[in-house]
Amino acid sequence: MPDTLRVNLGERSYPIRFGADLRADVRAAVDGLVAAGRRVAVVTDARVAAAQAEALRAMFGAAPVLAVEAGEGAKSLAGLGRALDFLAAEKLDRGGAVFAVGGGVIGDLAGFAAASWLRGVDFYQVPTTLLAMVDSSVGGKTGINLAAGKNLVGAFHQPRGVFVSTGLLATLPAREFAAGMAEVIKYGLLGDAALFAQLEKTPLTVASPELPAVIHRCCAIKAAIVEADERETAQEGGRALLNLGHTFGHAIENAAGYGEYLHGEAVAIGLCAAARLSQKLGAISAAEVARVERVVAAHALPGRLRAPLPYADLHAAMTRDKKVRAGGLRFVVLKKLGEAATQGDVAPALVEASFREVGAN
Repeated sequence: MPDTLRVNLGERSYPIRFGADLRADVRAAVDGLVAAGRRVAVVTDARVAAAQAEALRAMFGAAPVLAVEAGEGAKSLAGLGRALDFLAAEKLDRGGAVFAVGGGVIGDLAGFAAASWLRGVDFYQVPTTLLAMVDSSVGGKTGINLAAGKNLVGAFHQPRGVFVSTGLLATLPAREFAAGMAEVIKYGLLGDAALFAQLEKTPLTVASPELPAVIHRCCAIKAAIVEADERETAQEGGRALLNLGHTFGHAIENAAGYGEYLHGEAVAIGLCAAARLSQKLGAISAAEVARVERVVAAHALPGRLRAPLPYADLHAAMTRDKKVRAGGLRFVVLKKLGEAATQGDVAPALVEASFREVGAN
């Protein structure tokens, strides 16, 4: 039997199921919906459709499938329109259900389409990337990007279930696996010092026997945070802690052009910048910054920009970030390795210096 973790949110509660091969479990859920007279539609991307064609057939049979372009470009107004047109063409009614099969882009896009279609229909997450398994498939954040910034349009729409089938990682490109490790490292830094120490001692690979346990551990951390602060309304800490490295990372994605860096690559640089900012605020030492940078590098992730980006562009992107409150930026900083906190009123010069140290000009 698959292992199950429950996200407890009252009437919006749902299970996360873990196993090496959950194709039969997904098919059972699909068959149950169809038997109840409910229509099912699948949203994936072209890369997953090619790499996991057999798994898609096993899970969904003859259910209609929309395969959008692979990559961050699909997470756009045009991509959302295409997804909604697909649901309309398939005559999905309010009893229908959308299955998101793919990485974070597909989960965000399909989830937002499900939240928008008929003012909200059920959806399920079947993550196929490490990043989606440990982070984006859990918690109900859905949305798309605008030219002005990342994830500026979206909705909180919790899935009805998440199926973490780790066997799907076998076809994941090495660069995508590394991108997912940025989120794993983030969880260690913000709330699990033992996990960070484990990654420091033995870098994780797709073949690591401890990988399934680490995925479960990350989901458990996120579930607990989401349960306590579902809509990120806490004045301090709460769900905002999950944005460690992301204020910097989202600015990098925006300034470089979406798709130049994978989300996890931008977050990895963001984690190094956040560590440097934390040092400048007197919370951690230079030696601890170096430890963060070594763990990032050991997992084949960048700790610096591949090419310089103008700080003016990065700063402008940060000011449009969702985490701006009352006109001021809030950062997630490290109190120590394994503990993070939110902090406002950070001197702009410290932010600029931190960004320049990771390659901004």
